[in-house]
Amino acid sequence: MTDLVGENCAHHKFHNQYGSPDLLPPLERKILSETEDCQVVQDEGGNIVRIFKNNPGQSMPEWIEYPVKNRQDWETIIKPRRDWRTPGWTLHGEDLKHYAEQERNRDYPLGIWCASFYGWTRCLMGVERVSTMFYDDPGLIHEMCEHTAEWAVQTLTPLLRAVQFDFAFIWEDMAGKAGPLCSPATYREFCLEPLKRVTNLLHKYGVKHIIVDSDGNNDVLIPLWLEAGVTGLRPFEVAAGCDAVATRRKYGKDLIIQGAIDKRALARGKEEIDREVLSKVPWLCMQGGYFPQVDHLVPPDVSLENYTYYSKLLRTVVEDPERYLGVAKQRGYSES
Repeated sequence: MTDLVGENCAHHKFHNQYGSPDLLPPLERKILSETEDCQVVQDEGGNIVRIFKNNPGQSMPEWIEYPVKNRQDWETIIKPRRDWRTPGWTLHGEDLKHYAEQERNRDYPLGIWCASFYGWTRCLMGVERVSTMFYDDPGLIHEMCEHTAEWAVQTLTPLLRAVQFDFAFIWEDMAGKAGPLCSPATYREFCLEPLKRVTNLLHKYGVKHIIVDSDGNNDVLIPLWLEAGVTGLRPFEVAAGCDAVATRRKYGKDLIIQGAIDKRALARGKEEIDREVLSKVPWLCMQGGYFPQVDHLVPPDVSLENYTYYSKLLRTVVEDPERYLGVAKQRGYSES
């Protein structure tokens, strides 16, 4: 599924590598202080973060300050830089025509990144501030979510008119192992209707599959996403208590499941890899609507030998899931 997420997703401006929404024009990047190993920078999105000096991508940054503290910051820093009328947000004219021609006779599924409602708002304010702003300034949060929906509709529409996309992604990243960072009632109040504007647009142009990308345990939000026209969820983190088998039994084929293989098992050896793959993948594949993959990025303690073994096993299982469901039952890995 990596190719579907990366190479075969339309290059529609979305967010940077850390989740913060891109800005046009970007803010000036400034080094505010540095030590031998680290730098504190104000990045192009207005965040103040601490990063490793020589290899900033080796870990997540340490967030020190977010760009939006109040309505004035939203109005003066962010909103003018997320204006859909600014050239560069989407393709037009000859560029769009060339892109459409390039994708017309493709032999692979093509997706498009779309928007984020809780996720972007949280990235602009931080978890603590957005959590209090739901109560202290609900009008501002409503405005930010509605603005995101309008931005998405305006920038997606030219692409959707010109190209038939097969799937779309909504990025939220809004949960931990104890559940989502806001209640379902709060999500419904602030995010659901803006999300529906985007999913309705996608459905209008024949995009059948809409996947929400959110780490952590999102179980209580699944009914809201289904109500909004979302058709799938990823990555079903096992460490957060996500149970893809139970979810499939509860929702049937109404929900596409992507992920659900515990990345930690890949570091524990072949027996644990066998148990993790065989306990769920054969049965889920037989139900349909399942894309088997690890439940996030593969961690660095997974050896090449273990990953190669996992990759070969996974390919073998998905080619004959009925046989391997029998193997799983024989070994006591599955009761399905």
